[in-house]
Order: sequence, then structure tokens, then C-alpha cells
Amino acid sequence: MSLHIKTEYDDDIAKLVIMPGDPVRVKFIAENYLDDYKLVNNVRLNLAYTGYYKGVKVTVMSSGMGCPSMAIYAKELFDYYNVEKIIRVGSCGSYYDEIDVKSVILAEKAYTLSNFSYQYDGNELDLISASSFLNQKIIENAYKANIELRIGNIETTDVFYKTINNPEVKKNYCLGVEMETFALFYVASLYKKQASSILTVSDNLVNNKKLTTEERETTFNEAISLALNSIIE
Repeated sequence: MSLHIKTEYDDDIAKLVIMPGDPVRVKFIAENYLDDYKLVNNVRLNLAYTGYYKGVKVTVMSSGMGCPSMAIYAKELFDYYNVEKIIRVGSCGSYYDEIDVKSVILAEKAYTLSNFSYQYDGNELDLISASSFLNQKIIENAYKANIELRIGNIETTDVFYKTINNPEVKKNYCLGVEMETFALFYVASLYKKQASSILTVSDNLVNNKKLTTEERETTFNEAISLALNSIIE
């Protein structure tokens, strides 16, 4: 048990965690992908369900929005519940016209303009890598499932409604932008755990195409199945 995750038993949280940002998407994944699932956390209505995928115990839990929220849950999962792997399954905005809505991006590295790492432990870092082993599993499973993956860097921002574009983002070859991946990778690196981030494009920031709120909650099936099949290997 931790401050923000309260389970009846310590083993209610699996060692493998799929982590969307949205609690509604957590419920959708549990109901549509897991067998024998049960609700194991609802503190602050941040839902977590544990069940079985292809016979392997898996937890699906929301990270909430932004690096501060992701860092809280990732730290407590890695530290208090000894979680070994977390795959973020989320949405992002695309910086390229050809990477359109519903495209799937695998984050190789996360870049940020935030001072998150300095505030966390005094380390001034703006670029951090995913787990190479876990990313390789995702690439292999995408190939098997004939899922086209865009692989590259992603920007993690603190500001959703940005009014300026920083040139450093282009210098770091970011394919798109979201709000949680840097924190996940950073906390995972501190605990020497594995973390990856699979992102579905919900907004194209060049051609202005967007998914609806309902589509954001329920139409990320390729990324969800890819994450589940990769994390259990």
C-alpha cells in the first residue's frame, strides 16, 4: 500500500502494468481485453484493474495528466509494488502532416523543456531513452501484427495549450508531443525498471485533424493490443 494506491493485498498490483492517462480508457481495456479482472484501486477515482491477458497477470492503471501525476504513480508502482515493466498507452499530437490521426508512434526517447528532472533529484536532463529491450519486443510484435509503427523521439510538455513553438523541439527530431512520457522514462531509470511509450496520434498539429473525445477513449485498439502482447513476453 502507498499514499496514492490503496489495495487490499500487495499482490493486487501485477508486475506488468499498462498505463493510459485516462481512467475511462483503463476501464475500457479491462472490460475488453482482460479475463477475471477486478478493481484494485480507486483512490481519487484513479482506477486500476488487475486481471489476466493470455494467462498472464497484468494491471491497467491510469497515470492521470502530466509529469507530476505520472511520476507519483510510476514511483509508487516501481518502489512500493515492485512493478518490473510499465508501458504507457496514450495519445499525442503529431508535428508532421504525414503522421496523421490514428498513426501509432513508439517513443525511442523523450525530450522536454521542463526542469522536471532537476526538481526530482537535482539532475539537469532534457532527453531520456525508453527501455531498449521492451521497445524491441514492441517492434517485433508490431511486425507480427502488421502494425505500422513510427519510431522516434517525442516531446513531453508541461503546457497543453501552448502558444509558442520552441526550435529545440525540431532540433531533437520530435515526431509529436504529449505530457507524460519523460517522467515515466526518468522514474523507471532511477529504479532500473523497464518502460516504453506507445502513442496514438489524436491531433495532427499541421493539418488540424482531430479525434473526438469518444474516439480518444475507445479507438486505440492497435496500441492496446500491441502493448499487452509485448509486456507479457
